[in-house]
Amino acid sequence: MGIAAFNQALKNANVSRNPRYNAAVKRVGMRIAHVANARVHNWDFKVIQDDKQMNAFALPGGKVAVYTGIMPIAQTDAGLATVMAHEIAHVVARHGGERMSAGMLAQLGETAVSTMMSGKNPKTYKAVMQAYGLGANIGVIMPFGRSQESEADRIGLIYMAKAGYDPREALAFWQRMSDASKGKRRSSEFLSTHPSYGTRTKNLRRWMPQAMVYYNRANKAPNNRVIEGGS
Repeated sequence: MGIAAFNQALKNANVSRNPRYNAAVKRVGMRIAHVANARVHNWDFKVIQDDKQMNAFALPGGKVAVYTGIMPIAQTDAGLATVMAHEIAHVVARHGGERMSAGMLAQLGETAVSTMMSGKNPKTYKAVMQAYGLGANIGVIMPFGRSQESEADRIGLIYMAKAGYDPREALAFWQRMSDASKGKRRSSEFLSTHPSYGTRTKNLRRWMPQAMVYYNRANKAPNNRVIEGGS
């Protein structure tokens, strides 16, 4: 399902032919995948041309895509490693399957409530069903998503350190992301599947000592400049 979804996503997207970006994403992605020791996946890394999207995504089966809009935020291999390690962590931790299970459970619960409310006043039925949908989304699905994002941050920080990328660069990356996002409307942390930048940074600092142990033992990776016009 992950492979099919990835192929469909690429079919509807403008896959980048930029040799610099493609080489960087594959170089960094494969280095991190190697230390993740997840050889069961047939890793495939793609770049999607969309300068307005400061984002990346991963799907089950080792399929990872990075949008060109995040390259100016990444700036270097180490910055890109922050993104790639996070997405690879999602794959290895099987977050896609977990989210699918959570969604299926929410649908089953909604069906049960719908059955119990059958024959009731239509307005009452509608109000209850709306309340259930909101409660399941805010009370279960979104916190579950935030928990997965934090887990991917923690695992990703270790992966990038093991791969020889300075994990302290993750703090710089998220500061640049925060700066680039200022003035843009963003949901509050409670109504988002992602932690706030402040929460993310606080967590990264808490996990940093452990990550530095791995980094100090690792073979250091070259920190090439990713964005155009660099050396």
